[in-house]
Amino acid sequence: MNAFNTLGLSNEIVRALDEQGYTTPTPIQAAAIPKVLAGHDILAAAQTGTGKTAAFMLPSLERLKRFANTSASPAMHPVRMLVLTPTRELADQIDANITSYIKYLPLKHTVVFGGTNMDTQVQALRSGREIVVATVGRLLDHVSQKTIQLNKVDILVLDEADRMLDMGFIDDIRKIIAMLPKNRQILLFSATFAPEIKRLANDFMHLPEIIEVAAQNATNKNVEQHMIAVDASRKRHLLERLIVDLDMPQVIVFCKTKISVDQVTRDLSRKGIVAKAIHGDKAQQTRTETLAAFKEGKVKVLVATDVAARGLDISEFPFVINYELPSNPEDYVHRIGRTGRAGAEGIALSLMDETEQRMYESICKLIKQDLPLDKIENFEPRWMQKHEAQSTHTTSGQLVVAASRAPKEAAVTKDKPRAAHPSNTQARKSALAAASSVESKTDVALDDFPDSPLIKGRRRRGVRSQRLSCALLQSNFGVKRR
Repeated sequence: MNAFNTLGLSNEIVRALDEQGYTTPTPIQAAAIPKVLAGHDILAAAQTGTGKTAAFMLPSLERLKRFANTSASPAMHPVRMLVLTPTRELADQIDANITSYIKYLPLKHTVVFGGTNMDTQVQALRSGREIVVATVGRLLDHVSQKTIQLNKVDILVLDEADRMLDMGFIDDIRKIIAMLPKNRQILLFSATFAPEIKRLANDFMHLPEIIEVAAQNATNKNVEQHMIAVDASRKRHLLERLIVDLDMPQVIVFCKTKISVDQVTRDLSRKGIVAKAIHGDKAQQTRTETLAAFKEGKVKVLVATDVAARGLDISEFPFVINYELPSNPEDYVHRIGRTGRAGAEGIALSLMDETEQRMYESICKLIKQDLPLDKIENFEPRWMQKHEAQSTHTTSGQLVVAASRAPKEAAVTKDKPRAAHPSNTQARKSALAAASSVESKTDVALDDFPDSPLIKGRRRRGVRSQRLSCALLQSNFGVKRR
């Protein structure tokens, strides 16, 4: 029996879920679906990859069933549900999910966002659509041109609301809500409960049911996090070595700016690594083609800004690399949420230079975790070398090889043969953990950097720092040097 039956969903919806292999709801789905069906406003904290799209769409479709009809008249298909998203990619993903959910329901839907032909969108809206998924800016374009009416909307969804507020859409969202009927239902989903989110809920929601499937601002427990200290000038070289030595099948690399995205993509491509960039300046067709190629495995590295990566729907994704730490700590939670999804395991690596120490502290404070600082041998940052020299000791009997292009025989010892190549993420994580234990140091010379916010924070928390050896990782993985 499909467990979704027990949540109050009709046979038409459950049948569509059965055909997709969905038989057991995720925690956010089990918590949200009954409350949405009961008509409550919802304020939910849920990370990316928890199944939140189905959590708001499935019960909403159930509530919209009473409006389903096969009439050809546009008047019979007014907009009943509006889903707002921060990015085109997320909007497109949600629209694709709706297509699969309503296979046996005569409901009509469309998606509207910038970068595509507006005439096509106008035609779809004028022919009548019960469900509209939209980005904020393009929706307001249609409102101003009177090509969409919102006076019969019963359900409003704000997906990744925290990100929309970060992007400066708060006033536009308030404007849109003011256009809706007073008796609408609002479903707000956010990775964090920032103060702005709470104010928005207080202003527009009626006694919302609060749902939290994880601690606020918590990172996915299935994601192993590593913060790697490095000089800014050596990040590009280290990035290449990590991708090669960890034998990453595919990886998303996050940068703060479009300029950085383009530069990193060029550098990796010059090294023979198939990399593609995705950011807001790319044409929509180019972005769509890039994502398709990445999903098909034709692209090894997707280099992206935070905004462009929103809504990426990629399953079993093992690696994320933060080439630059984000501008705000909440985005760190979003970034590493791209891996370790739906119960799978993942690894998130962050490259931190001297200028990013305060953001490192802010991230640790937000997620309530003390992230140890790792160091890659031969990539130790100059700004911490003095501290490293005074406090590092080497554990004997372990394989430690320089990360430079060493001879093949240097990667293996007689008493420690090369292991077989494990292909799964757990094996990579085990190797990464083993490498982390090779060399360690404790904070015995913190006074060498009295003004460093990094050292102040580590003195306060007693955080341990670690050194990693690329070659050791490579040896554990059994990966041949390229």
